[in-house]
Amino acid sequence: MVKPRLCFTLLLSEGKFNLSRNFNLQSVGDFEWLMENYEFDSIARSIDELIILNVGNDEDDYTIFINTLQKVIKHCFMPVAVGGRIRTTDQAKSLFDNGADKIILNNAFFRDSKLVSSLANYYGTQSIIASIDYKRNEIGGAEIFLNGGTENTRHCLSEAIKNAAEIGAGELYLTSIDRDGTGMGFDVDALQVAHDSCDLPIIAAGGADTSDQLLEGLSSGYVSGVSTSHLFNFMGDGLQDARSELMKSGITLSQWNFYELDRC
Repeated sequence: MVKPRLCFTLLLSEGKFNLSRNFNLQSVGDFEWLMENYEFDSIARSIDELIILNVGNDEDDYTIFINTLQKVIKHCFMPVAVGGRIRTTDQAKSLFDNGADKIILNNAFFRDSKLVSSLANYYGTQSIIASIDYKRNEIGGAEIFLNGGTENTRHCLSEAIKNAAEIGAGELYLTSIDRDGTGMGFDVDALQVAHDSCDLPIIAAGGADTSDQLLEGLSSGYVSGVSTSHLFNFMGDGLQDARSELMKSGITLSQWNFYELDRC
């Protein structure tokens, strides 16, 4: 059984890290800003996985993304999942070559199933995460959106999840666009739908900006991991404190030999 995981998501565009609310971005700082406010040796003690997403729209931004990715990964001890705007096998290979342990695909699960299958066959499904973004419609149903939340596919949540599992996903990264950056907590009903639709590990994202909300997600029994991308709420010792609170509340997160980490 997969152990519960606390994840942290970084949103990167044009070399700058961003806050997001309903997928509307606000740039807050570059790599130097990140290093000043987040000690990555400390983060290694605080999270189980780092997620880095390329949320830029400019094709030329991909080179900048790779350059910044290289800088960040040099400071990481934890596994790193990387995604955003992956359209070719060469782009996927470049991410693995530059330190990614997993890649995250979004549009490809709806637009290029051959690419997903090819990557899953070569790298293994355990290395492929399906990023699924959804909004609630006027009658409360969850519909899948692509391209930064701008394109409605009209696919329902359960249908999209089953399709992702069949094509080659080994894991899901599920984001509520409606709750993204709002501090409203996770959409637990949607997490239940996802859980009931597949046997894959699920990372919940969108809406959790406090330790209590992260706890609610993990305590639901529907997900194996939770993630926040709220840079300001978890600065300094924020991630360490969140991990401590989760463990005090009975969440059996992994524990490591910090001495061995310090020697790496």
